[in-house]
Amino acid sequence: MSLTKLTVSALAIAAVSATAASARDQVQVAGSSTVLPYASIVAEAFGENFDFPTPVVESGGSSAGLRRFCEGVGENTIDIANASRAIREKEVAACAENGVTDIVEVRIGYDGIVFASRIDGPAYNAFSPSDLFNALGAKVLVDGQLVDNPHTKWSDFNADLPDADIIGFIPGTNHGTREVFEEKVIAAGCEATGAFQAMMDAGMSEDDAEDACLATRSDGLSVDIAGDYTETLAQLSANPNGIGVFGLAFYENNQDTLKVATMDGVMPSTASISTGEYPVSRPLYFYIKEAHIGVIPGLKEFASFFVADELAGPDGPLAEYGLVSDPALAETQATVAGAGS
Repeated sequence: MSLTKLTVSALAIAAVSATAASARDQVQVAGSSTVLPYASIVAEAFGENFDFPTPVVESGGSSAGLRRFCEGVGENTIDIANASRAIREKEVAACAENGVTDIVEVRIGYDGIVFASRIDGPAYNAFSPSDLFNALGAKVLVDGQLVDNPHTKWSDFNADLPDADIIGFIPGTNHGTREVFEEKVIAAGCEATGAFQAMMDAGMSEDDAEDACLATRSDGLSVDIAGDYTETLAQLSANPNGIGVFGLAFYENNQDTLKVATMDGVMPSTASISTGEYPVSRPLYFYIKEAHIGVIPGLKEFASFFVADELAGPDGPLAEYGLVSDPALAETQATVAGAGS
């Protein structure tokens, strides 16, 4: 969905028209903590280079940002939602119920999800999805039997991993990162270890088995982080054996305190993500409320600036910060240019 063009209700149009004369003069953005640093860089540069105020950029997670985005149309609602996953059908429906029926999807590039530990902690040099599932899954396969996860050390199921206590800090369900973590790591590990098939053999439906695969242990060894990556970093500071889930850019900007593991033998990097070699990567987005274009000053200009070659291209500052430039960036630029027309 590059540009969702539905019919804006007459009520929504009236609401926007009524606020046009006294509309906010500052673009408001909220959502993904992964997209946050990129959006903040662009917002600061936009404020310095255009005759518009610097946009206000907040975090809170992809789901929270999209929930705010879908609250309605008008200057008391945000203009852009950042997301580290695509908007869901149920979110599009929730938006429509509140009059937000013109949504422009903008893919800014790609990012990788990495597994990092304290630089002075145990040597978690290599992981596979099976390792993360065996460490953090609620039910795992042991000696052919599906049981509540008994593992307390990484070496319990993989002798090549350290004899260190398991403690994983994973993104909370409000984060788009969680969806990618579940799909490309936990679900993949569940299938690779045979646990998924064991669940099916035990009489579960395919849907129930998929849900069971994604369940994480509740004994304190898998900890959901509702905040941003700085909270995960703080947890690692207090837990020397811990493993945290981060976006590539955050890790690259904290290499003085973190060290990263490979996934399936591939080191995460801009290069390995751009080629698709690194298996745990995802596209990053922001969503524009098209009804606000022409009403909130600078909204379209900010969106266009965000995806300009000078910012989001392979030689731009966002790439220097860890964003993997989208090969289809020109198509995205055309989508933004056509929005609101």
